[in-house]
Amino acid sequence: MLNKIFIMGASTGIGKALAIHYSNKNIILGLAARRLDLLEKVALECQNNNATVHIFKVDVRKKKTCIYAANKFIELADGIDLVIANSGIAGKDNLFSGDSKYVNKILNTNILGVTNTILPFLPTMKDQGYGIIAGISSIASFLPLPNRGGYSSSKIAIRRLFDSFRPILKEYGIKTITICPGFIDTPMTEKMTFKPFLKDSNNAAKAFAKAIEKGKKTYIYPWQMSWLIKLTRLIPQKIVNWFLGIVKYNQH
Repeated sequence: MLNKIFIMGASTGIGKALAIHYSNKNIILGLAARRLDLLEKVALECQNNNATVHIFKVDVRKKKTCIYAANKFIELADGIDLVIANSGIAGKDNLFSGDSKYVNKILNTNILGVTNTILPFLPTMKDQGYGIIAGISSIASFLPLPNRGGYSSSKIAIRRLFDSFRPILKEYGIKTITICPGFIDTPMTEKMTFKPFLKDSNNAAKAFAKAIEKGKKTYIYPWQMSWLIKLTRLIPQKIVNWFLGIVKYNQH
C-alpha cells in the first residue's frame, strides 16, 4: 500500500484532486506548490480526511527549494512511496513577439520542474529498493496544438524522460508511470470553449490512482483520447491541423 506520497503542484486542478483522493488516516502526504494560501486550503481538506499533511512552498524552477522539500518530507515521513510531478503551465508561443520568454517559461517550468521534483527522491528510493514516480504529461504530447509548441514539446519531453528512466530505475525496484490526460475540468482549461471528452478532476484522479496502482507505463485518459490519437495518424495532416485549429480558435 502507498502510504508516503509527495505531490508537486497540489494547490489546484489535478494535483489537488489527487491529494484529496489519497487522503485518509493511513496516509502521510507531502503537498507542494508556489501558492501557499491555496495549498493550505487543500491541506485542511486532506487533514479533515484524517491524513497527516506536510506542506511546502516550492517554485519548481528553483532546484534548491525542490531538494529541500524532498529531503524534509523523507525525513518527516521516514521514506517515500510515491512522487507525483504535476506542476505545469500552459500558454501561447507568441511567435511574432520577437521574445522567447513566453516559450522558455513554459519549457523551464514543465521540463525542469519535473526533473527538479523527481530526482531528489531517487537516491532514497534506490536505497529502499522500491518506489513509484509518476509524471503528468498530456495528450498534447501526441497532438501538436497550434501556437502551443512550447507546451506540446514540454509534454513530449516528460514522456521521453520517463521512457528513458524506466529500464534503469526498474533495476532498483522503482516504477515509472507517465499519465497523459485529455481535457480535465481544471483552471487550466476553464477558458477553453471546445473541450472534447471533458472529464471531472475527481473522477480523473481516481482513474490516475488506479493506473498508478496497476503500474501502467503510459496511461492516456480518457479512453476516447487514445482512439483520437490513433485516428490522427491515419488521416491527412491538413485535416488534423484543421481539427486542432478548432481548439485554438475557440479560446477566449
